[in-house]
Formats: sequence, structure tokens, C-alpha cells
Amino acid sequence: MCGIAGAIDLTGNRTFPADRLLAMTAAIAHRGPDDEQVHVEPGVALGARRLSIIDLAGGRQPIANEDGSVWVAFNGELFEYPELRQELLARGHRLATRCDTEAWVHLYEDHREGMFEKARGQFAVSLWDRANRTLILGRDRVGICPLYYAEADGWLLWGSEVKAILASGLVPARPDVRGIDHLFTFFCAGTTRTFFEGITSIPPGHYLRIRGGRVERRLYWDFDFPDAGQERRMADPAPLVGELEGLLQQAVERRLRSDVPVVTYISGGLDSTVILGLCSRHRGEPIPAFTIGFDGAGPDERAHSEEAARILGSPLTTVTMDRAGIGATFPELVRAAEGPVLDTSCAALLRLAQAVHQQGYKVVLTGEGADEALAGYVWYKTQKLRDAAYGTIGRAIPRAVRNLAAWTVAGRRMVIPPEQAIGGVRPAQQDMYEMISQSKPILYSSSMWQRLGDHNPYDDLDISAAERMGRWHPLNQSLYVGYKVMLAGLLMISKGDRIAMNASVESRYPYLDDDVIAFASGISPEYKLHGLTEKWILRQVAGRILPKAIANRPKTMFRASLAQTFLGPQRPAWVDQLLSPESLRATGYFDVDSVLAQRKLQSRLPRITPARFIFDVALTCVASTQLWHHIFCGGGLCDLPPWEPPRREPVATGEVAAESV
Repeated sequence: MCGIAGAIDLTGNRTFPADRLLAMTAAIAHRGPDDEQVHVEPGVALGARRLSIIDLAGGRQPIANEDGSVWVAFNGELFEYPELRQELLARGHRLATRCDTEAWVHLYEDHREGMFEKARGQFAVSLWDRANRTLILGRDRVGICPLYYAEADGWLLWGSEVKAILASGLVPARPDVRGIDHLFTFFCAGTTRTFFEGITSIPPGHYLRIRGGRVERRLYWDFDFPDAGQERRMADPAPLVGELEGLLQQAVERRLRSDVPVVTYISGGLDSTVILGLCSRHRGEPIPAFTIGFDGAGPDERAHSEEAARILGSPLTTVTMDRAGIGATFPELVRAAEGPVLDTSCAALLRLAQAVHQQGYKVVLTGEGADEALAGYVWYKTQKLRDAAYGTIGRAIPRAVRNLAAWTVAGRRMVIPPEQAIGGVRPAQQDMYEMISQSKPILYSSSMWQRLGDHNPYDDLDISAAERMGRWHPLNQSLYVGYKVMLAGLLMISKGDRIAMNASVESRYPYLDDDVIAFASGISPEYKLHGLTEKWILRQVAGRILPKAIANRPKTMFRASLAQTFLGPQRPAWVDQLLSPESLRATGYFDVDSVLAQRKLQSRLPRITPARFIFDVALTCVASTQLWHHIFCGGGLCDLPPWEPPRREPVATGEVAAESV
């Protein structure tokens, strides 16, 4: 993987200043420590930082076609590149490298914007068509690789991370309170909105076409499910189990393609252990594995990880963290994620990626995506139980929980938000969204409400399939929302690419393979959630390659302590600084008296009450939001150093227009 950045003039053919472009690429140097190269010509500039994984010597970029009419800078991997390379050669293209970056220029020559239908993998790509003065910016189907853009001073700027855009010096770091409102609704900023005003994320499965100063966003792919009752099912599901096993094996083999060694993450649970087992089976030898251990900071699955590694013969590296370590790492996590982070366990993943890097590895396979494809989260079970309840009793269950929470907060009744629909349906996640939203009337300041105006976060969700969703099984409706909101907007930022690449490590996801997703989407919901057994069909696959004790192990949420990190006695000093009346007034997002009162009350609330859960989450969001504001939007709230863009050094554009720097 790499980091890309660039600019196109929306007003004419101005030359983008080289010092600004080099500052943009320097801001994401962690994404590509092995090489840096830029291409600048009148009207457009492309830059790349390279993490060398395929064709270590020859895969430099930006790269052009034979006559220099098409240029590309690319972050990611095309996992079917060997087969694609043979197709390109058979059609008469000349290939100068063994790197998948070069495939893009020829795919564009043959298919124009249809090239995305041929691209199978994880990617963010910038492609310049000089002859037609057209720029294409595109992102992979599920949103593994990030890509952001903004307009300023007649330029459209883009980058793999927000830091690249901020480093241009043209876009100031200003908070978008609508993104913060999304955090207190969906636990993330969403799929197009960010926490920065004026900076937008290209959503998964989309690309931008920029021509003649006009910017168009187009959808090229979306998740789809059969109409309810039309899903694949068999009297004997064994052939379907075998089909999934074959698809996962193929997905793993594709992601083991590399000119550098590949390792895996393992938790001791089902998803990651299946991947490790398939890796070992394909390679015929043990694959190194890395795991997390928590000392009093959350569920500790070290024993399960050690057992799985021992059975599969894999050398295991364990990174151990306690609450103090999570608190100390959290500012680095927020800096990497470029936004508030809810899940404190992500700090452990940051340390895990650093351990991979320190041992000299660049590529890691993970088990992320199985829960999204095969209904692994507890809220899918809750939805099934709710829908199975009779008539009005079932509909009253979520309202009863919400009302119970409302009566147990601070001795006063909370305002219950109106029930919302997503794509015209009520997915399993909706109860959770509405529960966290109950914290807003308590915690938001009057200034925050004024700045939000009539903003409705549900209006911002990128639900492309709204017309189709009503025909799907309720479980599939919820899985779609999980893919579109939680996976792309939350997990791939706070647990995925952003965190691994902060340590110069590329993470790959076999469960997010196109064929695996298509298979999982098409099968009967009963093979995903069988009774109340989540990921049933994956457990059958696991039973073929792993001991039954692992295949049948109940799911454990990978989560460190939330509130204890920020409210407990081991909390870092910066927490009290950020939650002081002075700091809260400085940002203006939260009501000072309410935050202070809720902090005092929180330790006295019974742990099992809905109110305790809601405000454990909400106060974590408050502290994380304050921390993000301090790091990116001016500092001055605590003793931690804020992020600063790289210095722009004077350089003549001609010196970097066509050579490495």
C-alpha cells in the first residue's frame, strides 16, 4: 500500500506549487516510507509515498502509459493482478513493471471509467487523462482504502488522509459539528462526512470525475441481496459449506501474494483463527501470528490465542496492555484516525501494528469483515428475538428499554428522540443508535444546538439501496447498514487501514473479498444466524480445519474498558485537562455543568443499567472529541502536543516534475 495526494486546477491550467505537493506527501510519509515521487504539469499534480510490497525495485509511482497521456498514483492492491497482467499482455499492451499500479493506465485505455468493474481488491486511485483533461478519483467497493478531497482557492485537493489536505496550507482545520453529531448517533462521522469542515470522504464503491472545473460523483458498485425468500438454501447445506471454504481459501491465497513476508493477527476466536488455518494450509508451513493481551483492561483471550497458535504451529508474538497503557496510547490513536474514537481497544491495535513493523513485516491478514458478512454481532440476535415476539409486545421492547434508560439518568427524565428509519426500514442497529442519541439533550451545549440548526444525521447516510431494501429479509437489511455505516465509517478507520498504515503496515481482509461477500449476501439468513448461533456456516467451515473447541467457541467482543480509561483512577492527566470547564467552554460542544455532573454520577450508577452503558459511551465520546479538537484544531486544551503540518521548503517545480525526490 501507499499514500497518495494531489491537486487539480478547477479554473484553468495553473501549476500547483511543488512545495505544497511535497508537504502533502510528507504528511503521510508513514504510509510509504520506502519511496516518494511526484508528477507535476500545468493544471494537475500527483504525488505518492510508497510502501514496497510487489515488484520492490520497479513499482515506483506515479506511473504513465507508453506515450505519457495517462498518469496514475495508486494506494492498495489488485489481488488478481497476475491474471489481469496476462489479459493486458494478450491485448497487446506493453508492461514495464510487475507492479499492479501499471495495470490502471491500461485498464483505463481499454475500459475508461468501466475500469472499476475490472478492479478486484482494495484501493484508492487517482488517474489523470491528459488528452481529455479529466481526473478520476476512485475508491474500492467496501471502503478499505481511504480517500478524501476538498476544494480551496480554485483547486480540488485530495489525499489518502486528511493530514495531506491540511498540509497543503490551503484548507484550515475547522470542526464540522455535523460530523460530531454523527459520532453521537452512529459512533462515527459516516461515509462521506468527516469531522473537518469542507473535507469530504469519497464513499465506497464510488468515484469522482473532474473535467472542465466540474466535479461529478458516480456510483459504480453497491452491496445487494436477494429478495426475501429467494436466497440460496439446500436441504443439505454441506455443498454450501464447501463452497464457502473454497472461496475463503482462494481469498487467502490471493492476499498471500507478496514479495515480502506476510503475517496474521489472531484473537483466539473463530474469524482470525480460520484465516490463520487457511494460510498455514496453503503455505504448508506455519505463519507468524500476533495477538493482544489485556491486563485488567478488557476481555483477555491470550490463552485462546496461544492454544490456536500451538495447534497450528505458528510462532506467536503477544502485545500486552493495561488501562494505563491504553490511556497513554490513545492520543496517538486519535492522531492516526483523524477523528474521535469510541473504542479504546483500538489503541491496542495500534501497538500491535507497531510490533509487526518492528519485527520487519509489512503485510498482515486479519479476520475483520466476518461479523459484517455473517451476522456476528449481538444486535442481530436482539433483532431476531424482537421480531419473533408477538405483535405489539415485540414493537414495545425497544421502547421499553429506551424508557427505562430515560428514567435513570441524573434524576431527571431524558428526552427520547423520535424513532428513525434508514432506507425506509428499521435495522438491528437502530436501537443502539437511538440509545446513544439520548445523551445529546443532556450533554450538548446550547451553542452546539444552534450550530447544528435543523441538521438530521440520518439525512446524511449514504444509503444507495433504499429502493431495494424493503424487499430484503430483515437480517440482510441490517447487514447492509452494517457494511455501509459501521464497516466503512468506523472499523476501517479506527481498526483498519488508518491504524495499520500509521505503523507502515498493510492490512488485508479475506472476508472482504468480492466473491466471499457475494456468496454471503446470497445465502439464506438461517445459514448466517442459525437460531441464535452467529456465523453458523463459518463454524461449519472451521470444523473442517480446526478443533471443535475453537470452531464452536462463543464470540467475545474485542473491546477494552471504555469509561475506566477516562474516568477511573488510572486516567491520564490530559483527561481532566480536556474535561475542565475552561476546555469545555473553549470548544463549545458540550454543556459544562452537565458533563461535570455526569462524571460524578457515573461512578455511582450500577454497571448493568442502560443509563450506565449510554453514558460510559457518551463520556468516552466527549473526552475523545475534546482530544481530537486539541490535536487538530488549534491546541491549547491540554499539555499534549498538537499535530503540526510538515514545513514547506522552497523548491522549483521543474526539479520534481518527473523524478523521485
